[in-house]
Amino acid sequence: MQDRFLVRAPIDDVWELLIDPRRVVLCMPGARLERIESDRAFAGSFRLAVGPFATSYRGRVEFAEVDESLHRARLTAEGQERGGGAAHGSMISSLRTVDEGTEVVVDMSVDGTSRIVQMGLGLTENVAEELFGQFVTCVKERLEAPVGARSTDGTPADTAPVQVVPLLAKAFMRRFRSKR
Repeated sequence: MQDRFLVRAPIDDVWELLIDPRRVVLCMPGARLERIESDRAFAGSFRLAVGPFATSYRGRVEFAEVDESLHRARLTAEGQERGGGAAHGSMISSLRTVDEGTEVVVDMSVDGTSRIVQMGLGLTENVAEELFGQFVTCVKERLEAPVGARSTDGTPADTAPVQVVPLLAKAFMRRFRSKR
């Protein structure tokens, strides 16, 4: 999955949030930071509920590369699902200054043998898009507010439940369009 979004904030402010595990985890729906292992590695958990289906992971994330001068970072992640499977992923984030603020380009991939993967590619992609949308909304809320009004507390962002019916409809429409 590749996506991009615009944050109406200086590039250094966006960069600082995205490479600080204590701050960025607050915008990741269902994620919890459990411990900092080093300046580049941390452990945590992730819980996801899609309709009646719920799963949780425990794992580790590491900044495999950090280039502050280019505002580019590559993360790798691995996690074990409670009751079985595993997931592995990577994400590359690149930031650049634009007239309106900062453009963030994210390229991520996840694969694994977990129950979430068994839901099917279309539904899995839609769940990822929904979670990413919630993440973007939170980042913007935290960075686009006037400096004195920005949230700096350790309170995680509200996580809207992932609604399964709209996701199934999107997956169906995506498959229908690809078959034409």
